Amino acid sequence: MAASEPLRFVVNRHHATTLHFDLRLEVERVLVSWAVPKGPTLDAGARRLAVQVEDHELDEHLELEDERKVVWDTGFYQPAADPRTALDDGHLRFVLAGHKLRGAFALSQTRMGGDDRNWILVKVDDEYAVPGHEWTTEDMGSVLSDRRLEVDGG
Repeated sequence: MAASEPLRFVVNRHHATTLHFDLRLEVERVLVSWAVPKGPTLDAGARRLAVQVEDHELDEHLELEDERKVVWDTGFYQPAADPRTALDDGHLRFVLAGHKLRGAFALSQTRMGGDDRNWILVKVDDEYAVPGHEWTTEDMGSVLSDRRLEVDGG
């Protein structure tokens, strides 16, 4: 992929065994993925657990929706450094340009509980940060369709 091509991201809201969000960032033509139980936030003072899960196929998962999964947000991202190297080093800083998520974020590997799949997702304090931010019920639907999860009432 040429360096000038924008990198894509998607955040799915997913009801599997529990309701959670999946953050997926394009890295080397796959979507590197984290399950974020509480979901991303615009509050720079909040920290979110992000558990790295298996990579997903890029073309199959950018717009995939079904009765258990919606595309909660999608767009492009700009990493501060080569994303593969940054992830291997355990810290990736990036700027999102999505429908709901905008501005700088950072993922840092924590190895909490001795598990190197555990990362922390934070919103960097920038012009898009909103102290005390909480998503509303109206914010929970798909940005691609009128689809909502059944747990949201349809």
